[in-house]
Amino acid sequence: MKYTSSLFISFIVVLIACCTSVKNAGFSEKEPEQYLQLDKTTLGITTIAENITIPWEITWGPDNWIWYSEQAGKIWKVNPETGEKKHLLTIPDVWMKRTTGLLGMAIHPNQKEFPYLFVDYTAEKEKTYITKLVRYEIADDTLINPSVLLEIEASTGHNGSRLVLQDDHHLFWATGDVAKKGYAQDSTKLNGKVLRLKTDGSVPADNPIPGSYVYAWGLRNMQGMAISDKGEVYVSEHGDAIEDEINHIRPLQNYGWQDIEGFHDTEAEKAFAAKHLTTEPLIAWTPTIAPAGLDFYGHDNIPEWKNTLLLTSLKNSSLRVLKLNEEGDKILSDEIILKDHYGRLRDLCVSPSGDVYLSTSNRDWNPGKGFPQVQDDRILKLSVVKKAKNTPLNLLQKEIALQDQQKGAMLYSQYCQSCHKENGEGVPGTFPTLKGSQLVKGTPQPLIGIVLKGTSSELAMPAFGFLSDEDVAAVVTYIRTSWDNQATEIAPWDVKLVRR
Repeated sequence: MKYTSSLFISFIVVLIACCTSVKNAGFSEKEPEQYLQLDKTTLGITTIAENITIPWEITWGPDNWIWYSEQAGKIWKVNPETGEKKHLLTIPDVWMKRTTGLLGMAIHPNQKEFPYLFVDYTAEKEKTYITKLVRYEIADDTLINPSVLLEIEASTGHNGSRLVLQDDHHLFWATGDVAKKGYAQDSTKLNGKVLRLKTDGSVPADNPIPGSYVYAWGLRNMQGMAISDKGEVYVSEHGDAIEDEINHIRPLQNYGWQDIEGFHDTEAEKAFAAKHLTTEPLIAWTPTIAPAGLDFYGHDNIPEWKNTLLLTSLKNSSLRVLKLNEEGDKILSDEIILKDHYGRLRDLCVSPSGDVYLSTSNRDWNPGKGFPQVQDDRILKLSVVKKAKNTPLNLLQKEIALQDQQKGAMLYSQYCQSCHKENGEGVPGTFPTLKGSQLVKGTPQPLIGIVLKGTSSELAMPAFGFLSDEDVAAVVTYIRTSWDNQATEIAPWDVKLVRR
């Protein structure tokens, strides 16, 4: 009888194990929802996690799970094969508003000797704001023994920031300039810099400036950082109204902000560059795209992407594939993928096998048109498949020749729509409405002046004085005649008078 009972129990255990295996296998073999066709490689796109609250960082963990931080202060991980999620930690003193909160995260690659996870986040301290760099120890499915390595000044915006490990003992930290004039050029400030520190928080003896964390400076608001297989460091940087950038970071280099935006192409910028020996970006985008997460792709798995920087973008809502030359000091091409399919893309990571994972950011403070959707926010997997089961997405960017009367709408979509929205209604409490606004419908000079000079409020509007009189007239006319505003058109001469 005992033998029969034991046999029955064993049978049940085996049956449960088999059922569990089938369940897990069914998830891992889930058909991709969509497909991408590259030159020769077909990629499937599969959702591995959904209903996430604003994931800022995703990274491949030592346990082959995807670890991710939520901006409000939680750290999770998700099994990419089964979709199972585990909550690891809630950080109680995270302060979140717009682009503040729990931001960068990095896991030490050598967990056997250094079971560490690093995060940086904004917090309130003595009626001001700081950014903390904190090291945790990883203990199974929790994080313990927090150690504050460094605290720097923070603000309601321009905090950056990303973290990457250089090796077992050194950490890079990309910090924002906290919207303070002069900080990025002041080598005694730790904002607007790439910092290099030891994993215990001390200053490395071989740093380029003895006794200083500062490795490179002259940077505005970096929201992506990556290291290539050759040890080259790259950052993605938000510009102001123009010139988002990818910069190749090297010791003691000055990248020019805020005296230089993008390439050295004005007389003032050339003069500053000659005096301060500044370094130009590898690529710059005007109109801006809001570049975010950045990772290096060095695998053979997707041969079209080998030796590239993969970049997610928020405003442009796309994945960009930036092909590097062999030396890693030039970008040879810029391919745009998935534009507007999944909304704002915040971050990405690459698995050891060469799969690519993307996270959306559609529940953040500035959602795009048509988002968030029911599943948002999501983590998506891009992996090689033998054959597409449905029609692949069209990756081609078509250039449409715009007529003169369309110029205002085009300029509005490039420079204004991400804040004031397609319907002109803005974001309540953050970006003012243009629909029915007395500023818009009244005499045109005040509106023209704001477009040319920007504003200096807490959430400042950048100046667009770099636009020609014709372009300013076109976009202001578009605003004054859209959304039932029914105001008069303006001419380039009107702009010229205000500019004077």
